[in-house]
Amino acid sequence: MTRGATAVVDERWASRRRRGVRGGALAGCGVIVLAGCASMPDNGGLESVEASQRPDSQVRVFALPPAENAGAKSIVDGFLEALTSDDPSYAIARKYLTPKAAKNWHPERETVVIADGPSRRPTSRPNAGDEGRRYELTGNQVARLDQDQAYQPVSRRYEEGLHLSLVQTGKDKQKQWRIDSPPKGAVLAETDFQRIYQTVNKYYYAVDAASKSGEDGKQKQLVSDPVFVRKWDDPLTETVKEVLDGPTRWLNRVVTTAFPLKAGLRSGVKSLAPDDANKLTVPLSRSTGDVSASRCKKMAAQLLYSLRDLSSSSVEEVELESADGRLMCTLNEPGADALVAPNYSKVSEYQYFLDDKSRLVRMPGNSGSHQKPEQVAGALGEGERQMRSVAISRDQERAAAVSGDGRSLFVASMVTGASLGDALVHSGAKQEKDGFTAPSWDGRGDLWVADRDPKNRRLLVFGQGRADQMQEVRVEGMAEDDRIEAVRMSADGARVALLVNEDGKTRLKIGRVERDHDMRDGKIEISVAQPRPAAPEMEEVTAMSWAGGSRLVVVGRESGGLQQIRYVQCDGSAPTGQALPGLTRVTEIAASDGDLPLLAHSDDGIVRLPSGAAWQSVLKNGAAPVYPG
Repeated sequence: MTRGATAVVDERWASRRRRGVRGGALAGCGVIVLAGCASMPDNGGLESVEASQRPDSQVRVFALPPAENAGAKSIVDGFLEALTSDDPSYAIARKYLTPKAAKNWHPERETVVIADGPSRRPTSRPNAGDEGRRYELTGNQVARLDQDQAYQPVSRRYEEGLHLSLVQTGKDKQKQWRIDSPPKGAVLAETDFQRIYQTVNKYYYAVDAASKSGEDGKQKQLVSDPVFVRKWDDPLTETVKEVLDGPTRWLNRVVTTAFPLKAGLRSGVKSLAPDDANKLTVPLSRSTGDVSASRCKKMAAQLLYSLRDLSSSSVEEVELESADGRLMCTLNEPGADALVAPNYSKVSEYQYFLDDKSRLVRMPGNSGSHQKPEQVAGALGEGERQMRSVAISRDQERAAAVSGDGRSLFVASMVTGASLGDALVHSGAKQEKDGFTAPSWDGRGDLWVADRDPKNRRLLVFGQGRADQMQEVRVEGMAEDDRIEAVRMSADGARVALLVNEDGKTRLKIGRVERDHDMRDGKIEISVAQPRPAAPEMEEVTAMSWAGGSRLVVVGRESGGLQQIRYVQCDGSAPTGQALPGLTRVTEIAASDGDLPLLAHSDDGIVRLPSGAAWQSVLKNGAAPVYPG
């Protein structure tokens, strides 16, 4: 099919941007203009509008306006092509619409992602005079961006109608075909979506039931909130705007922002850039009002952490200005780190697992293959009792373990001479496979585990790992026959990853952890709300682990496929260019929140994957590999 509405520019980075260096030179390697026919026939059957075959993310596409006297089919094709251009305002795409439709069309409210691009076919007679033309767009929808720019996996058949009419346009006022009823939002092929958009993490403060404001002076845990911004517009400025806009609706109940409601950039400010010292000045609007110095620094910390995750950013310091140009506060990266509660697993140097004698052992994460593991202090390190799974608290002071029969959960201190003590809780399961899942600690010091007893399936949390603070957690949407096969808490405590067996298939879901304060008795009620799929393309997920604030590593397979290991985002999107080497029969996987190697348990025992290398053997007869968390 002829492509009739875009100019393609291939722009290469002449020099990569590095921290401390401003900018990168772009060298244009060529411009190709592909022009279609002036008019095209309006009849014919179903035709596919080709997905742009541009795997290189450095290719830019610029839209062309409608050709004079173009046929209705050409207008539809040109409009769909214009949606794939690097034009944030969709100015050219609007030229394919009638004036009224262009005014009322809001593509920023929704972006629909179609696997291979939309197909279109006429649904009205081509010789119907001036009564207009109708077309139907169809395809397999895989995702959508909502008005928060948040990604949502979708698996459904997409069907949307278009209508065209003849309107007077141009200097000569001749009648031309234009679309008077466009789709609700932008419609993109998956390849175009990956070329145009990039994911960024914006950060907000985790809240608990007792404190919603973050004004108490204590360090607060930051929670990453992934959204998508357009790569070529101005990712830095767009990221700042996204932070100011507040958290996405899905995360909003469990986080808070230090920025006042309706905060924004000062009127007239279109773009932001750091100075030669990598300091970014952010002029804020009047809605910020009178903000205390401590709150201002919390605001700046949110921006610094968000821009730290942006690969093209070199910002090391943020300065906030009021609407009248007054300096509100300045904060650098060390200052931001001092305000934010530590994520212990980021600074962990150790990886843990059980050796062939069921002893809890550890070894430095970046040690050579010759390094031998050392026993951990305390009862679990001495192997007093056979264990099958463990979890290390994020401060690395305590460990939780499930007994070999899966029916008892213990917590023990990791100090010399510490005893195992009594179990926190017992499962009534008759079979080992129906006992407790591997436990998991969050950044608050709470311990999580699921009991798979067919007669009493439940998700449990122990406040500070204590038996007297045990609570059963309600999971929204869980059917009576559904079964939790694995639990992994995020470091921030605001989200939980669950492997849920539904109708014989185990799938990965991410739930929001809500903590509500009961004013009558002072208790905190914990629940998991709105669990959503995080690896929808996988038919079966057998193991998973958090691998950062918004990323997980998963082991599973697609329908009819072989087992594979890949990264996924907690919103269900898939990072590009992060393929992992295969491994035979992986049963467990562990990742750190930092840069330490992946750990796995497979047919080869405990293995790990150093950066840029192949899987390496650690211990042939080991089991239960974990990082703190």
